[in-house]
Amino acid sequence: MRPQLVIGNKTYSSWSLRPWLAARHAGIAFDETRIPLYTPDSSPQLQRYSPSGKVPVWREGDFTVWESLAICEYLAEKVPTLWPADAQARAVARSVSTEMHAGFTALRTSMTMNARARGRSVAITPEAAADINRIEAIWLDCRSRFGAGGPWLFGEFSVADAMYGPVVLRFVPYGVTRPGVVDEYVATWMADPHLQAWIAEAEQETEVLEQFEVGR
Repeated sequence: MRPQLVIGNKTYSSWSLRPWLAARHAGIAFDETRIPLYTPDSSPQLQRYSPSGKVPVWREGDFTVWESLAICEYLAEKVPTLWPADAQARAVARSVSTEMHAGFTALRTSMTMNARARGRSVAITPEAAADINRIEAIWLDCRSRFGAGGPWLFGEFSVADAMYGPVVLRFVPYGVTRPGVVDEYVATWMADPHLQAWIAEAEQETEVLEQFEVGR
């Protein structure tokens, strides 16, 4: 039996996207169960799979892992190349991944992920601007110190990229551009066939959640 990844709407669920990208890049086969969020049926459906009542969830028979970063860590146990081989690079990758998992609330709030959106405009609060500046600093630091071997944050694709991939689906719709590393990294992601597959599937969804349809 193949593992199962339980996710939310592909249009809106940035947390679901993270382990999905990690598994796809690692070549780990899995079955996908999509549960539309914020409907009357969402909670009872999620409770069937998730101890926390949230997505994403990784299931292997009776074994369950929840929370995006924990799932990515588990996948890296199967495919160790999901973390950089160098100990210092690996420590930095874990640090920036944890920072993304725990922070950037202002960016998440003002620039909701919407994989179908393009050409949106929102007022960028000082707090959101600070989050964007911090993300730029992280990407620049990782690329300059560890990224010489390839186009990703640490050269080769890692969990850190999976954690920051959804940021691209905030930057692109809302027109966040920064010459240099930011624009180059966004371009890397937008050329990624796995992310493009996610976007294509999001565009086939019919649900519209108004709380995520900001900046029209």
